[in-house]
Order: sequence, then C-alpha cells, then structure tokens
Amino acid sequence: MYSESDLQDAVAAGALSADAANALRDHVARMRASPVVDEEYFRLLTGFNDIFVAIASIILLVAVGWLGNSLRLGAAEYHPSIASGLLVAAASWGLAEYFTRQRRMALPSILLLGGFVGGVAFALTALAGQILPDADDRIEGLIVSAIALASAVAAWMHWRRFMVPITVAAGAAAGAAVVAGLVLSIAPGNERLWIILLLIAGLAIFALAMRWDMSDRGRTTRRSDVAFWLHLTAAPMIAHSLFHLLGVFDGNEMGIGKAVMVIALYVAFGLVALAIDRRALLVSSLAYVLFALYALFHKAGAVELSAAFTALVIGSALLLLSALWHRARAWVVGSLPDVLTDRLPYLDRASLDQAAA
Repeated sequence: MYSESDLQDAVAAGALSADAANALRDHVARMRASPVVDEEYFRLLTGFNDIFVAIASIILLVAVGWLGNSLRLGAAEYHPSIASGLLVAAASWGLAEYFTRQRRMALPSILLLGGFVGGVAFALTALAGQILPDADDRIEGLIVSAIALASAVAAWMHWRRFMVPITVAAGAAAGAAVVAGLVLSIAPGNERLWIILLLIAGLAIFALAMRWDMSDRGRTTRRSDVAFWLHLTAAPMIAHSLFHLLGVFDGNEMGIGKAVMVIALYVAFGLVALAIDRRALLVSSLAYVLFALYALFHKAGAVELSAAFTALVIGSALLLLSALWHRARAWVVGSLPDVLTDRLPYLDRASLDQAAA
C-alpha cells in the first residue's frame, strides 16, 4: 500500500515522473469515482508495523519515565518528575532519529512528537511546581505562558529536524496557549474570557490552516497534511467555544429555540466544510448537534425513541452527504465569487457548470 507521501518521495527521488504520479492519482480517482482532493488523505498508517512500533514505543517511554521518577541527583532535593519528563523527551527524540527520519513511519512519529513536546512541558511544569509551589492565579497564568512558549520552541526544533506534519499544529496550539496565559494572568478567573480566547485561537489556527491549504490546492504535497492537522486542531476549539457561548453547557434543559440554533450552526459548519473540502468541523461539532436533535425529538413526544431517531437522522444525513460530497461541494463552491473559488481546493470546471445548471 502506497501513500500520497510515498508518491511525493518517489517523484522527489526521480524514481517516478510527476506526470506518471498524476496519472496514477487520476486513475485512482476514477476508480473511486471521487477526485483526489475530496478524499482528504493524510498519512497515519503504512502497515501493521506502525502499530507494532507505536505500542513498543509507548511501553519504552513509560518505562523510561518510571525510571526517571526514581532517580536522585546526589543529596539535592528536586521533584523527580523533572528527570522523568526530560528522559522521556530525550528518548522520544532518539527514537525519532530512526523511526521518523530514516523509516518515515507515520503513527510512531506522531507519538514520538507527543513524547518529546509533552516531556519538555511535563519537566517544566514539575520545575515550576517546585520553585513556586504557592503561586497565585496571576503567576500561574505567566507560568502556563512560559511553559507553552517552551513547548512551542520544542515543536519548532522537532519540525526543523523531522518535519512531521502534525508538528505545526502542536506548535500552533502551544502558541495560542502562550497568548492565553498572558491574557489570563491579567484577568484570572474569568471563564467567559477563557471561552472567547479559545474561539479567537481557533479562528487564528483555522486561518493558518487555510494558508497551508491554499499553497497546495491539489493536495499532493506535505503541506496538505500540515493543513489537515491544523484544521483538526482548530475545529474543536471553534465548535466548543461557539456552542458554549450559545449556552449549551449552562446546565439547563435545552429548549426548542436553542436546539434549532445549534442545528442551524451545524448546517453553517457543513457549508464551510464543503467550501474548504475539510470535514473536521462536522466531526468536532457532531456531539452538540446530536444533543440538540435529541432534545427536539424529546420535546416532540418521542421520549423512548429519541436516541434512536436522532442516530437514524444524523447517521443517514452524514452518509448521504458523504455519497454526494463532490456534487454538494460543486454547488457550494459554484455559488461563491471567483475571488474565493480560485483560492479553494481544486474543483473541475465540468462539476461547476453542472452545479450551475
């Protein structure tokens, strides 16, 4: 089984011409009756060996962290988690030198990135807890910002060395946490401010994702994988914050008006998802629309079958959308001005003309 990344590497190495690679992509698209861009490919597994190595890596990193937790450096008093985090980070980097840089294994690379950045953040958190055990809310906000900054730097170092697509998303999330920590150190304890900052961060990461997407409209390079993970990071931030601001989590029973608003927002997410050819927004907000539709069926009197009707409607709608994704996308994109259409993922002119007719 060959992934899109393998095709790119083959073209870069001269083993396959760019025309031959495009011909293969077109052939696969015709066989599946779906354009390449609509498939939203991303590399996660190249074979079962990825799972095998990932499991072994997790076991090894847990063991390294456990051993680091028992270390003592002379007579000095220190938090053992500092050594644990640093050892996990060092082990993750060392393993990545082989499994990421040489073997180019997708799933282990993602886990090892998490081990490296997470190990750095864990060690710094333990260090901050030792130095400032009784910090107030303002100081804690600054500490969070400093740790997030160090995590962003760690992600940048990892990207420069290994260029794992998810790394950019990890760095973007850490960068958002830097700003959030600084703002919340000024106004601690403001839950609404947390939600607003989450929404702003989500929109900023979404804009970054679109920038990567627009640089590869045909989705044939690593930039498309980077955009995928950025969209996957931004979507839950946007969805959670918007639904929170709508009062979905206020603890009261969801009324008909609020449920209709949630469903309308989900439809809007669907239109955006079709336009940019990314499904992350639909998946991230699925739980909220399920809850809203359940409330509507419950209000309508279908008390015992509310869950069944909700699952039936949503499941059928999503499957129908998946089957008609290309046609629906042609209709949505065809309704947009050319200045936007020319920056979105490719859509053949025949589909646009058919949608316009």
